[in-house]
Amino acid sequence: MKIGKNIIFTLMSILGISGCTGIPVGIEPVRGFELNRYLGTWYEIARLDHRFERGLSNVTATYKLRPDGGLDVINRGYNYEKKVWKEAKGRAYFVAGPETGRLKVTFFWPFYGGYNIINLDKEDYQYALVCGPNRDYLWLLARQKKIDQELMQKLFAKAESLGFAVERLLIVRHEHDDAAP
Repeated sequence: MKIGKNIIFTLMSILGISGCTGIPVGIEPVRGFELNRYLGTWYEIARLDHRFERGLSNVTATYKLRPDGGLDVINRGYNYEKKVWKEAKGRAYFVAGPETGRLKVTFFWPFYGGYNIINLDKEDYQYALVCGPNRDYLWLLARQKKIDQELMQKLFAKAESLGFAVERLLIVRHEHDDAAP
């Protein structure tokens, strides 16, 4: 009986953790999303910090199309204190169809997390606001290492209006010369 309870608990834990692919209540992903325009490298301009990125600067995210219609994801960042590059490789898949900016991403299968594009420069695909399954995860991404301060403040105001703690956003340094680990 004890073994059965342990198996049920383990399965429920896995399903619960691997099911964190949602989007925060009251937030909608962008519509009219064009994947081919989103592919390539993005620079992390600001983020709500988490242990998996703590201490990292020069952070980039690169997205490449997979044969199965998903994306290969490569996240890189430089740790100045340890003087090392860190890299994480993952996969992402659409949750609500390829024209909606809502995906699930995994860096350790079978565990997925929400990747929700909630604001996007639809004209030129030069910046994006991305959140996770709740308001504890937020990233401002751009095609360049820096963006105009006025645009950054506009995007911070948008994030704040959606309930994100913008006062906790960390501005990411992009000063290291090496582009690869």
